[in-house]
Amino acid sequence: MSEKTPRGTLRAYLRWPLILGVLLILMNIHIYVINIRTGAIVSLYLAVYFIVAAVLYHIVDNLLLHNLVNYSMQLHYNVSKIAAELDIPFAILGPEGQYIWGNKRFESVFMPDSRKKQHIIDVIPVVSPEQMPKDTEKNTEIHFNDNDTFYKVILQRMDISHSPQKVQNSAKKLGIGSALFALYVFDETEIVHYIRENNDQRLDIALLYIDNYEESLAKVDDVRRALLIALIDRKINKYMLRIDAITRKLEKDKYIVLFQHKYLAKLQADRFSILDEVRSINAGEDNTVTISMGIGIQADTFRKRQEYARGAIDLALARGGDQVVIKTKDNILYYGGKSIQQEKNTRVKARVKAHALRESIEAADKVVIMGHSLPDVDAIGSAIGIYRIAQSAGKPTRIVVNEVTSSLAPLLQLFQDNRDYPEDLFITGEEAEEFIGNGIRVLLIVVDVNRPSYTDAPQLLKMVSTLVVIDHHRQTGESFENPALSYIEPFASSACEMVAEILQYAGEEIHLRPVEADAMYSGIMVDTNNFMNKPGVRTFEAVAYLRRSGADIQRIRKMFRSDISEFKVRAEAIQNMEIFLDFYAIAPCNADNCVSPTIVGAKIADDLLDIDGIQATFVLTSYNGKIYISARSIDELNVQIVMEKLGGGGHISSAGAQLSNCTLEQAAGRLKDVLTKMKEEGDI
Repeated sequence: MSEKTPRGTLRAYLRWPLILGVLLILMNIHIYVINIRTGAIVSLYLAVYFIVAAVLYHIVDNLLLHNLVNYSMQLHYNVSKIAAELDIPFAILGPEGQYIWGNKRFESVFMPDSRKKQHIIDVIPVVSPEQMPKDTEKNTEIHFNDNDTFYKVILQRMDISHSPQKVQNSAKKLGIGSALFALYVFDETEIVHYIRENNDQRLDIALLYIDNYEESLAKVDDVRRALLIALIDRKINKYMLRIDAITRKLEKDKYIVLFQHKYLAKLQADRFSILDEVRSINAGEDNTVTISMGIGIQADTFRKRQEYARGAIDLALARGGDQVVIKTKDNILYYGGKSIQQEKNTRVKARVKAHALRESIEAADKVVIMGHSLPDVDAIGSAIGIYRIAQSAGKPTRIVVNEVTSSLAPLLQLFQDNRDYPEDLFITGEEAEEFIGNGIRVLLIVVDVNRPSYTDAPQLLKMVSTLVVIDHHRQTGESFENPALSYIEPFASSACEMVAEILQYAGEEIHLRPVEADAMYSGIMVDTNNFMNKPGVRTFEAVAYLRRSGADIQRIRKMFRSDISEFKVRAEAIQNMEIFLDFYAIAPCNADNCVSPTIVGAKIADDLLDIDGIQATFVLTSYNGKIYISARSIDELNVQIVMEKLGGGGHISSAGAQLSNCTLEQAAGRLKDVLTKMKEEGDI
């Protein structure tokens, strides 16, 4: 068929008179059967009809073709003119992103210097050949901004393989291939502005608690107490008025604050100076008032934001208070937390938790106790204390220990060679899976760790029906899902101290054996560095209880003596120590010949604190393909915040982190970068 003749639906439409003629012929035959004379007359008229239809078809066909050609040319001209003068930037690209053609608007906005660019990357750097759509049905959408102007780019694939031969030949000469790409650019600055404005005006919810209200005001006389409370209220309300916030007092030590989201950036830039302002209030007798605040943001409903705020304030308090925690669905930010948390003298919480723990143990058929990976003396000592409670309730109990370090071996030996304890008291993670089996009521008690990924056998967490967490480390964003009981006290010196308190309230029939008391006493000694690192009144009360239960300091001291090779490693690390930013000691530890390199690193970090002028120490130890960092301080730097920035955590004065896929030198470089950035931002 000639390309100049009408095709398709249009040609079929022109042929309808001829097609209908077939029906007329059939009708004429039928008339002949009825009456020959009448049939002849109809045949005459039918012949005239076919002659006229044929003439009209020929005339209309040529006329219609002429009109279609004129219309097509006019349409092409108008479309080309519209595309060239379109107010939306529009361009044609080659398959590799070559710039082929652009309308006036595109060239005026993106090529004002009137020089033709060879590639779209030269014009819009965010558009690359990899982003070109592979299918004509699917477009690619890209967003970018140029200073304060925001754009949306839409890329559309155009297949030219079915175009006229002249077009295909021209494309081959240009090296274009079988596809072109249309690029549209839309200015969405106004839309972005409205979205941001709407987001800025959303209400954020904050819960503000006074951390140590009762402890700070307990020894203050009535008149001064009233003045002190009024001063705290005034500072909080004055600070919140700066951001046009609504502040309401829920209880004597609890506030709720509502403010527009746009002010959050201002508070973050200010590093939440309300923490320092309240901390500067003198409560008398060396007491310091501190506050904590939890803020919930980026939720679709007020109820959800309130839940985020509640979770944030709980996390702030669990981390020791004196800080602000901002919580979203996928992220948690921390501010403050520089002061040492104050010990609470009341044991009400310990008594309540002890009763709840006893009930959980009695309701279980089996009990499994687990600490962190590479468990230390504090983890095993606290596990032994929990074991005594489970034994008094008559429950089969096992303690998970996957790897025994040199510092832990003497302690475990006391129980493994003791006929009073089962031979399989300490089992590996795989053996624990067999012990749990298909048990329905299995209780897993996690001690000395509050991060699932840091436990000695994380796979056990999904195999048990009930979970209990007992720990003294500050919480991070990672936490256990739905534990039946969570007892986390950052002010406690050790997990053994917490368990020692629990033992005193778990039941009068529970009596620690001397070897068990030795284990728990050892845990407190190690975590407090022989009572040099944040021991409190309750620490010594726990030690007194353990001494009454038969703990012997001489036996403990002999049990944990070090060999000469360890002392040589410690001496070498101290000699290779580097003082960074005048106050921070960073030392590499080459403890490959030691049985427990990480324990040696922790001891070196404690030793370096005795150097005058050192505010914090960081010892880096290579072990099992990872770099372990032991961080220590006295009261001048919160090493927990430093370690959190490296993926670790711990206490304000004792923390650590594990780095993978790096050398000692690279780990030291990352640590220095964190310290430098924190110093520049005023965090240290």
